[in-house]
Amino acid sequence: MRFRLHVFVCENQRPADDPRGSCGARGSAAVRQAFKAELARRGLKGEVRANAAGCLDACSLGPAVVVYPEGVWYGHVRPEDVPEIVERHLLGGQPVERLRLRDLEKPAKP
Repeated sequence: MRFRLHVFVCENQRPADDPRGSCGARGSAAVRQAFKAELARRGLKGEVRANAAGCLDACSLGPAVVVYPEGVWYGHVRPEDVPEIVERHLLGGQPVERLRLRDLEKPAKP
């Protein structure tokens, strides 16, 4: 496997009048750029990849981020949250609970 982890950052854009809003309108591009910069700063480029994603169906909780293959979801992520996510979760293995969206992590019922 080329990358140990993938960090998907929703950059979906919806019309301004959509009641759900959108991650893109809430600053998700800046969040992804913050991840890219922090991963490079920490020497994790090539091990962890920050990817732009289309709709993750969590825009009302956005900017939404999901870490794979673990399936850990984060919501309301701001660029200033990124160093903590990288330090505690991506390096330390402990998700950042204050941003975690546990309801999205539950397996779908058959």
